[in-house]
This record gives sequence, C-alpha cells and structure tokens, in this order.
Amino acid sequence: MSVVVGPRKLARTWHRVECWVAILAFGLIAVLLMLDVLGREVIGPMLHAMGFKVGAIGVPGAQRISVYALVVGSFCGVGIATATSSHLVPRVAFSWVPARWGPVLDRIADAFTGIFVLGVAWYGLEFVMASKSTGMRAPVLEWEVWPFQLAIPAGFVSAAVRYLLFAAWPGLKPPPPEFQE
Repeated sequence: MSVVVGPRKLARTWHRVECWVAILAFGLIAVLLMLDVLGREVIGPMLHAMGFKVGAIGVPGAQRISVYALVVGSFCGVGIATATSSHLVPRVAFSWVPARWGPVLDRIADAFTGIFVLGVAWYGLEFVMASKSTGMRAPVLEWEVWPFQLAIPAGFVSAAVRYLLFAAWPGLKPPPPEFQE
C-alpha cells in the first residue's frame, strides 16, 4: 500500500529528533559521570598529594542529573523502539487465524495498541501533574522534577501516535526484526 509523503516525512523527522534527544541525554550521562569520577579519583588525590588543600573535587549533583537524563533518554527509547519495530512482540496465537487476515488484524492491533498506549500516556501525565501540584523537588539539586517527568507521557504519546499512523498507513510500519537484515 502506498504511503502518503507527509506522514512518512513526519515519522522520519520525528524519529531523528527522538534519536538526537536520546543521544544527547546518554552523552550527558557519560560526560558527567566521567568528569565526576576523574575529579574525585584522579584530580583530587593528585592535588592533595601536591599539598593543595581542596575540598570535594567532582561534578556537584552529577549522579542526580544523570538520573534525570536517564529518564529522558529512556522514554525517548519507547518511541524509538516503536519506530524501528525493535520492541518485544510475543508470538502467541499468531498462527490461530488464516494468514490472509494478517494485514487487517495488524491494522486493528496497531489501532488498539495506539489507543491503549494513549491511555498509559494519560496516566503518565496524571503522575507528572501530581508532582507539579505538590511542588516535588529533586534532592540535592532542588530542581522541580516535573519537567523531567514529562518525558514519561511524551514517550508513550510518541509510541501511541506511531501505532495509530501504522494503523492508518501500514506502509509506514517497519518489518519485524526477524525479517530485517
């Protein structure tokens, strides 16, 4: 089935943006933790050995910042896994219906999954709004946590919209991993 150019371009651009956000989040984690460890385990002891009186050397709050970057990167992964069809799919009952029904059932399953995942996103948003309304803050950093938690419903909305696009335009859906090379 032919796919309209607009949805394909939207899906491709969206996927690139999500990948870049995930790369930046995981890159930030790597840089922060490496600098923190180098400061505490190499630079600090060297300065102490040279007679300098220095306090804690490292990146303040590196572990906490890394946790929030992990939340953002991980929930980008929900959309990325859907876009690349690299999530786990149980193969139970796949042979219970005739193969010719496959395309129709796939569209129904994608529509159902998209609607279900939108429901999950709704509860994720409820969680974020509860954090915002209570003024929850990150220990040590004293940052409000709800902006980071927005990655939770955003990741699920990303997956849900993709499933709905797959239901509307099956040509957008990538082949399952066992068929990819």
